[in-house]
Amino acid sequence: MQKSMVTTAFTLPGYRVTRSLGVVRGLTVRSRSVIGNFAGAIQTLFGGNITIYTQLCEQARAETFAMMCKHADGLAANAIIGMHYDATELMAGLTEVLCYGTAVVVVPDPEP
Repeated sequence: MQKSMVTTAFTLPGYRVTRSLGVVRGLTVRSRSVIGNFAGAIQTLFGGNITIYTQLCEQARAETFAMMCKHADGLAANAIIGMHYDATELMAGLTEVLCYGTAVVVVPDPEP
């Protein structure tokens, strides 16, 4: 699936939804390592962007996005609409990241 065919909106300009295939999702549960916690604690002393945690979040989002797209591919979707991310702290240091949307089949809209 083309990443450009994934949107947080419920429409794709220039396309018409012909079939809705249901909810697709990607899910991961992440924890910070002892070394990551130590490096993060050091970075917090200096303030600003805590890059070790930023990298962890970006990696989790990328992983769940790829899982969601794979799920949509398995349903023969060619687009995902209404995509969102959600994160929940399950316990201290353990976070669930969810990426979900609606798998659809779209065709070019003949009307401009």
